[in-house]
Amino acid sequence: MSTTLADALAELAALEDPKARAVNERHGDAHGVNLSKLRALAKRIGTDPELAGELYDSGDVAGQLLGILVAKPRALDADDLDRMLRSTQSAKAHDWLVAYLVKKSPLAEELRLRWLDDADPDARAAAWSLTSARVAKDPDGLDLDGLLDRIERELVAAPAREQWAMNETLAQIGIHHAALRDRAIAIGEHLQVLADYPTPPNCTSPFAPLWIAEMVRRQG
Repeated sequence: MSTTLADALAELAALEDPKARAVNERHGDAHGVNLSKLRALAKRIGTDPELAGELYDSGDVAGQLLGILVAKPRALDADDLDRMLRSTQSAKAHDWLVAYLVKKSPLAEELRLRWLDDADPDARAAAWSLTSARVAKDPDGLDLDGLLDRIERELVAAPAREQWAMNETLAQIGIHHAALRDRAIAIGEHLQVLADYPTPPNCTSPFAPLWIAEMVRRQG
């Protein structure tokens, strides 16, 4: 028997933990559901494109996360994914939507180009995340010098989520493209974006020059 929207939301409500909500809200996610328990619920429900759409349209933060996990990427067209991106209710939903649905869609490149110059900074952030993936895995056809030009112009003033994704593209260019490594490092050194980001011991700094140097060291 299929899980209904009401059933799914009731199960999510039963998993609500005030302590988890307090932690999640500090990171832009207004829900109190442990993500391991949410994933277990998604696994039990299984792929359900109809329920996924209903959960996303519910506007419930945990519901949107569950909706992403039970969705079928190839069942969603470009307009579906665009609408979902613009209606995300949390930082985690934005990240999961891009990682679990858009990147797995055959329409990823179409959406990357569609969002790269969008008026919405969250759409641009998604485009830069998709660009980072292409830089690392499928760079043919990309104007890497042009991307560096744009990063150099826009990185400092970009809104936080877009800045983070754009900075990732800068690092990926330096990591994977030796001919442009010195320029990528120089841009990072000049702009100093995320230079002071608090990084725990044994973790890689998101400051592009340090990130590039560490990943190249590991490759070597």
